Amino acid sequence: MRPAAVHGYEGSPATGIRMYRGDALRVMRRLEAGVYDAIITDPPYAAGVSLAAKGAGTATKYCDNKRANPLPDFDGDGMDQRTWTLLMADVLREGRRLCKPGAVCALFIDWRMLPSLTDAMQRAGWIWRGVAVWDKLTSRPQKGRFRQQAEFIAWGSAGRLSVNRPVPVLPGVFRHANVAANERLHQVQKPLELMAEVLKICVPGGRVLDPFAGSGSTLLAAARLGLTADGIESSPAIAQTAADRLGVKLTEEV
Repeated sequence: MRPAAVHGYEGSPATGIRMYRGDALRVMRRLEAGVYDAIITDPPYAAGVSLAAKGAGTATKYCDNKRANPLPDFDGDGMDQRTWTLLMADVLREGRRLCKPGAVCALFIDWRMLPSLTDAMQRAGWIWRGVAVWDKLTSRPQKGRFRQQAEFIAWGSAGRLSVNRPVPVLPGVFRHANVAANERLHQVQKPLELMAEVLKICVPGGRVLDPFAGSGSTLLAAARLGLTADGIESSPAIAQTAADRLGVKLTEEV
Protein backbone atom coordinates (compact mmCIF):
# COMPACT_ATOMS: atom_id res chain seq x y z
CA MET A 1 0.00 0.00 0.00
CA ARG A 2 1.30 3.47 -0.90
CA PRO A 3 1.87 5.75 2.13
CA ALA A 4 -0.49 8.65 2.67
CA ALA A 5 0.19 11.67 0.48
CA VAL A 6 1.99 14.66 1.94
CA HIS A 7 0.18 17.99 1.64
CA GLY A 8 1.16 21.56 2.49
CA TYR A 9 4.50 23.27 2.86
CA GLU A 10 6.87 22.90 5.80
CA GLY A 11 8.87 25.84 4.57
CA SER A 12 8.25 29.55 4.34
CA PRO A 13 4.84 30.46 2.87
CA ALA A 14 6.49 33.52 1.33
CA THR A 15 8.70 31.42 -0.92
CA GLY A 16 6.60 28.25 -1.34
CA ILE A 17 9.63 26.05 -0.77
CA ARG A 18 9.71 22.65 0.93
CA MET A 19 12.94 20.76 1.65
CA TYR A 20 13.15 17.06 2.58
CA ARG A 21 16.05 15.07 3.97
CA GLY A 22 15.79 11.47 2.83
CA ASP A 23 16.05 8.93 0.05
CA ALA A 24 14.58 10.37 -3.16
CA LEU A 25 12.36 7.39 -3.98
CA ARG A 26 11.02 6.92 -0.46
CA VAL A 27 10.09 10.59 -0.17
CA MET A 28 8.60 10.75 -3.66
CA ARG A 29 6.32 7.81 -2.88
CA ARG A 30 4.72 9.89 -0.15
CA LEU A 31 4.02 12.92 -2.33
CA GLU A 32 0.73 13.80 -3.96
CA ALA A 33 0.28 12.62 -7.55
CA GLY A 34 -0.32 14.86 -10.54
CA VAL A 35 0.72 18.21 -9.03
CA TYR A 36 4.11 19.11 -10.49
CA ASP A 37 4.71 21.11 -13.67
CA ALA A 38 8.41 20.24 -13.95
CA ILE A 39 11.19 18.06 -12.62
CA ILE A 40 14.46 19.98 -12.75
CA THR A 41 17.40 18.23 -11.13
CA ASP A 42 21.14 17.61 -11.07
CA PRO A 43 21.56 13.92 -10.12
CA PRO A 44 24.91 12.34 -9.25
CA TYR A 45 26.72 11.48 -12.48
CA ALA A 46 28.21 8.16 -11.32
CA ALA A 47 31.52 9.54 -12.56
CA GLY A 48 33.61 8.45 -9.61
CA VAL A 49 33.07 4.69 -9.65
CA SER A 50 36.79 3.92 -9.94
CA LEU A 51 37.55 6.17 -6.97
CA ALA A 52 34.74 4.61 -4.94
CA ALA A 53 36.31 1.20 -5.49
CA LYS A 54 39.40 2.55 -3.75
CA GLY A 55 37.35 3.89 -0.85
CA ALA A 56 37.80 7.52 -1.90
CA GLY A 57 35.07 10.12 -1.42
CA THR A 58 33.79 12.57 -4.01
CA ALA A 59 36.16 15.30 -2.77
CA THR A 60 39.06 13.36 -4.29
CA LYS A 61 37.58 14.01 -7.74
CA TYR A 62 35.82 17.34 -7.37
CA CYS A 63 37.63 19.40 -4.73
CA ASP A 64 41.30 20.17 -5.24
CA ASN A 65 40.99 22.68 -2.40
CA LYS A 66 39.36 20.27 0.07
CA ARG A 67 41.63 21.49 2.88
CA ALA A 68 40.71 25.14 2.32
CA ASN A 69 37.02 24.54 1.64
CA PRO A 70 35.85 21.36 3.42
CA LEU A 71 32.53 20.32 1.89
CA PRO A 72 30.71 17.09 2.73
CA ASP A 73 30.83 14.22 0.24
CA PHE A 74 27.61 13.50 -1.66
CA ASP A 75 25.88 10.19 -2.38
CA GLY A 76 25.59 8.25 -5.61
CA ASP A 77 28.71 9.21 -7.52
CA GLY A 78 30.29 5.79 -7.03
CA MET A 79 27.44 3.79 -8.58
CA ASP A 80 28.17 1.53 -11.53
CA GLN A 81 26.40 2.27 -14.80
CA ARG A 82 23.69 -0.40 -14.55
CA THR A 83 22.75 0.42 -10.97
CA TRP A 84 22.64 4.13 -11.74
CA THR A 85 20.47 3.58 -14.83
CA LEU A 86 17.98 1.48 -12.84
CA LEU A 87 17.86 4.12 -10.10
CA MET A 88 17.19 6.93 -12.57
CA ALA A 89 14.47 4.91 -14.32
CA ASP A 90 12.77 4.34 -10.94
CA VAL A 91 13.07 7.99 -9.91
CA LEU A 92 11.79 9.25 -13.26
CA ARG A 93 8.93 6.74 -13.27
CA GLU A 94 7.84 7.93 -9.84
CA GLY A 95 8.33 11.50 -11.01
CA ARG A 96 6.04 10.81 -13.95
CA ARG A 97 3.31 9.83 -11.47
CA LEU A 98 3.79 13.05 -9.56
CA CYS A 99 3.62 15.30 -12.63
CA LYS A 100 0.71 16.77 -14.54
CA PRO A 101 0.11 15.77 -18.16
CA GLY A 102 2.38 17.92 -20.32
CA ALA A 103 4.89 18.53 -17.54
CA VAL A 104 8.57 18.76 -18.46
CA CYS A 105 11.75 17.29 -17.04
CA ALA A 106 15.30 18.57 -17.43
CA LEU A 107 18.24 16.70 -15.94
CA PHE A 108 21.93 17.61 -15.90
CA ILE A 109 24.43 14.93 -16.88
CA ASP A 110 27.92 14.45 -18.31
CA TRP A 111 28.95 12.78 -21.57
CA ARG A 112 29.60 9.39 -19.94
CA MET A 113 26.08 8.83 -18.66
CA LEU A 114 24.07 10.77 -21.23
CA PRO A 115 23.03 7.62 -23.18
CA SER A 116 22.03 5.86 -19.96
CA LEU A 117 19.98 8.85 -18.82
CA THR A 118 18.02 9.12 -22.06
CA ASP A 119 17.34 5.36 -21.89
CA ALA A 120 16.11 5.69 -18.30
CA MET A 121 13.94 8.67 -19.20
CA GLN A 122 12.16 6.81 -21.98
CA ARG A 123 11.88 3.60 -19.92
CA ALA A 124 10.09 5.67 -17.26
CA GLY A 125 7.46 6.88 -19.74
CA TRP A 126 8.80 10.33 -20.62
CA ILE A 127 9.08 11.52 -24.21
CA TRP A 128 12.72 12.45 -24.77
CA ARG A 129 12.72 15.87 -26.47
CA GLY A 130 16.41 16.65 -26.85
CA VAL A 131 19.64 17.78 -25.22
CA ALA A 132 20.81 21.27 -24.30
CA VAL A 133 24.40 22.20 -23.46
CA TRP A 134 25.91 23.94 -20.46
CA ASP A 135 29.13 25.58 -21.65
CA LYS A 136 31.24 26.09 -18.51
CA LEU A 137 33.57 28.42 -20.48
CA THR A 138 36.73 26.95 -18.98
CA SER A 139 38.15 23.51 -18.29
CA ARG A 140 41.39 21.77 -17.43
CA PRO A 141 43.58 21.79 -20.57
CA GLN A 142 44.60 18.38 -21.92
CA LYS A 143 47.08 18.44 -24.81
CA GLY A 144 45.91 16.59 -27.90
CA ARG A 145 42.30 16.28 -26.71
CA PHE A 146 39.06 18.21 -26.99
CA ARG A 147 38.33 20.28 -23.90
CA GLN A 148 35.78 18.83 -21.49
CA GLN A 149 34.11 22.19 -20.92
CA ALA A 150 30.48 21.13 -21.42
CA GLU A 151 27.84 19.29 -19.47
CA PHE A 152 24.42 18.42 -20.82
CA ILE A 153 20.74 18.78 -20.01
CA ALA A 154 18.54 15.93 -21.22
CA TRP A 155 14.93 17.02 -21.31
CA GLY A 156 11.54 15.60 -22.11
CA SER A 157 7.82 15.80 -21.47
CA ALA A 158 5.08 13.81 -19.78
CA GLY A 159 3.11 13.13 -22.94
CA ARG A 160 2.12 15.78 -25.44
CA LEU A 161 3.84 19.16 -25.09
CA SER A 162 1.56 21.99 -26.21
CA VAL A 163 3.12 24.67 -28.39
CA ASN A 164 0.77 27.15 -26.69
CA ARG A 165 2.41 26.95 -23.27
CA PRO A 166 3.29 30.47 -22.02
CA VAL A 167 7.01 29.70 -22.15
CA PRO A 168 9.63 31.64 -24.17
CA VAL A 169 11.99 30.25 -26.78
CA LEU A 170 14.90 28.91 -24.75
CA PRO A 171 18.54 28.67 -25.82
CA GLY A 172 20.14 25.34 -26.67
CA VAL A 173 23.44 26.44 -25.12
CA PHE A 174 23.77 28.07 -21.70
CA ARG A 175 27.06 29.88 -21.06
CA HIS A 176 27.90 30.32 -17.40
CA ALA A 177 31.17 29.92 -15.53
CA ASN A 178 31.29 27.34 -12.75
CA VAL A 179 30.76 28.52 -9.18
CA ALA A 180 34.11 29.59 -7.73
CA ALA A 181 35.53 26.95 -5.39
CA ASN A 182 35.64 29.28 -2.40
CA GLU A 183 31.97 30.21 -2.89
CA ARG A 184 30.54 26.70 -3.10
CA LEU A 185 28.22 25.11 -0.58
CA HIS A 186 28.35 21.82 -2.51
CA GLN A 187 31.22 20.12 -4.32
CA VAL A 188 29.48 20.28 -7.71
CA GLN A 189 27.18 23.26 -7.16
CA LYS A 190 25.49 24.68 -10.27
CA PRO A 191 25.45 28.47 -10.86
CA LEU A 192 22.25 30.11 -9.67
CA GLU A 193 21.98 32.10 -12.91
CA LEU A 194 22.16 28.87 -14.92
CA MET A 195 19.36 27.26 -12.91
CA ALA A 196 17.20 30.36 -13.29
CA GLU A 197 17.54 30.14 -17.09
CA VAL A 198 16.79 26.41 -17.22
CA LEU A 199 13.75 26.82 -14.96
CA LYS A 200 12.10 29.00 -17.59
CA ILE A 201 11.08 25.73 -19.29
CA CYS A 202 8.45 25.51 -16.53
CA VAL A 203 5.16 27.37 -16.93
CA PRO A 204 4.95 30.66 -14.97
CA GLY A 205 3.73 30.13 -11.43
CA GLY A 206 4.30 26.37 -11.75
CA ARG A 207 5.46 23.82 -9.20
CA VAL A 208 8.89 22.17 -9.50
CA LEU A 209 10.34 19.00 -7.99
CA ASP A 210 14.08 18.47 -7.50
CA PRO A 211 14.75 14.89 -6.26
CA PHE A 212 18.52 15.53 -5.93
CA ALA A 213 18.44 19.02 -4.46
CA GLY A 214 22.01 19.32 -3.17
CA SER A 215 22.61 22.79 -1.76
CA GLY A 216 19.23 24.02 -3.04
CA SER A 217 20.19 26.08 -6.09
CA THR A 218 17.19 24.85 -8.11
CA LEU A 219 14.81 25.74 -5.28
CA LEU A 220 16.34 29.15 -4.66
CA ALA A 221 16.20 30.03 -8.36
CA ALA A 222 12.60 28.78 -8.51
CA ALA A 223 11.57 31.00 -5.59
CA ARG A 224 13.13 34.03 -7.27
CA LEU A 225 11.14 33.27 -10.42
CA GLY A 226 7.86 33.02 -8.50
CA LEU A 227 7.66 29.23 -8.75
CA THR A 228 6.94 26.86 -5.86
CA ALA A 229 9.38 24.01 -5.41
CA ASP A 230 10.04 20.86 -3.39
CA GLY A 231 13.53 19.44 -2.95
CA ILE A 232 14.91 16.14 -1.64
CA GLU A 233 18.46 15.48 -0.48
CA SER A 234 19.80 12.27 1.06
CA SER A 235 22.85 13.68 2.88
CA PRO A 236 21.89 15.11 6.30
CA ALA A 237 24.66 17.73 6.24
CA ILE A 238 23.95 18.86 2.68
CA ALA A 239 20.18 18.91 3.24
CA GLN A 240 20.61 21.10 6.31
CA THR A 241 22.87 23.45 4.35
CA ALA A 242 20.15 23.77 1.70
CA ALA A 243 17.44 24.40 4.29
CA ASP A 244 19.55 27.08 5.97
CA ARG A 245 20.31 28.69 2.63
CA LEU A 246 16.62 28.72 1.71
CA GLY A 247 15.43 29.80 5.14
CA VAL A 248 13.03 26.87 5.49
CA LYS A 249 12.44 24.08 7.98
CA LEU A 250 14.00 20.76 7.00
CA THR A 251 11.50 17.90 6.90
CA GLU A 252 13.08 14.59 7.89
CA GLU A 253 12.08 11.39 6.09
CA VAL A 254 9.76 9.24 8.20
